[in-house]
Amino acid sequence: MKYWRGYIAAGIIGALTWALMAFAESHTALVDMVYPYMTRLVQTSLAQWSSGIDVCLWQLLAVLLIVIVLASIVVMILLRWNFVQWLGWVLTGAAAIFALHTGLYGLNSYAGPLADDIRLEVTEFNTTELAEATTYFRDIAGALAMQVPRTADGEPDYPTFEELAEKAGDGFKTLTYEKYMSVFAGSTVPVKKLGWADMYTSMGIAGVTMGITGEAAVNPQTPVTAMPFVMCHEMAHRMCITLERDANLAAFLACDANTDPTFRYAGYFMAYKYCYNALIALNTTSSNAAAEEIAGGVNTVMQADLDRYDNFYFANRNESATNLADSLNDTYIKVSGDESGIESYTEVHDLLVSWYIQEIYIPAHKDEEIKFDPTDKNQVDLTDSITGGAAG
Repeated sequence: MKYWRGYIAAGIIGALTWALMAFAESHTALVDMVYPYMTRLVQTSLAQWSSGIDVCLWQLLAVLLIVIVLASIVVMILLRWNFVQWLGWVLTGAAAIFALHTGLYGLNSYAGPLADDIRLEVTEFNTTELAEATTYFRDIAGALAMQVPRTADGEPDYPTFEELAEKAGDGFKTLTYEKYMSVFAGSTVPVKKLGWADMYTSMGIAGVTMGITGEAAVNPQTPVTAMPFVMCHEMAHRMCITLERDANLAAFLACDANTDPTFRYAGYFMAYKYCYNALIALNTTSSNAAAEEIAGGVNTVMQADLDRYDNFYFANRNESATNLADSLNDTYIKVSGDESGIESYTEVHDLLVSWYIQEIYIPAHKDEEIKFDPTDKNQVDLTDSITGGAAG
């Protein structure tokens, strides 16, 4: 019986964690009313506490855990412990860590979407509207590309990582205190540099946020054009905006609200990439034609930044490492309650197009006269005339 105590303990902890997640999934309204506000306070306290050291505390703890596991293996061999018994207690430790993460942070995945918190009406859109939004983001990004600091060779000449990190919270403060979006009232403690950068770069990972220590960390090797956006993305995670599509939208909004052109450029640069890729993914005659026309309108300065961004990840990507990281991340996201998995990153284009329609297109056309067209299905219900009438 003593050999199975670890497995029993791990099973109990796992079952309690699963029950907690199942409760959250079936009571999303209750979770949304209470949990995000409580955990945001916890994350703010943890972020303030862990900011006392420059390196990522969770990485130090990870190394310590690895050392403990390796040392326990040596002791197991020397003292001839039973392997089955040893493995049970290792699983107990892993289950306890995941349970702690779930309690402190993970259940935010079951809270309401960010769109509800910022009163963004997510609507269906067609290829034309996607193309119009992509064009809008392209044009703003192209104009901002001319405003950011550059070297004589045209390379981006940005401030240091630490200086950018200090400014990353400014946009969130504007959203919170000037636009009254309380969902962004979380910690704006500067993000940290992610250790073991080479390893994360080979996996295509730009940042990691750890709820157990309240740390948001960014890979310092991330192309500088996108760096401000990634900083805001990880900061949004620390504000308990856990869904990837929502964190991307939050990053865009924070960059747009920042007075620094490097942040605004990063926001529109990434918004353009997400929407353009979505347009390409449709792979229809009209979408391909629209994408070709839009790409042809990118100015040379922005195009050079796009090429540098794509070439960096292409040159540093390790296929095996990337596939492993994607598989693990996909599993984690799905287990945490988002069935889209890693696809949720790119799903931000739905939110970006809806934002464009609500904040840009509608206000610009609100005074236009809407002419009645009896053949327009958006104005007239033509169901009966098309089908020949409903069956009796």
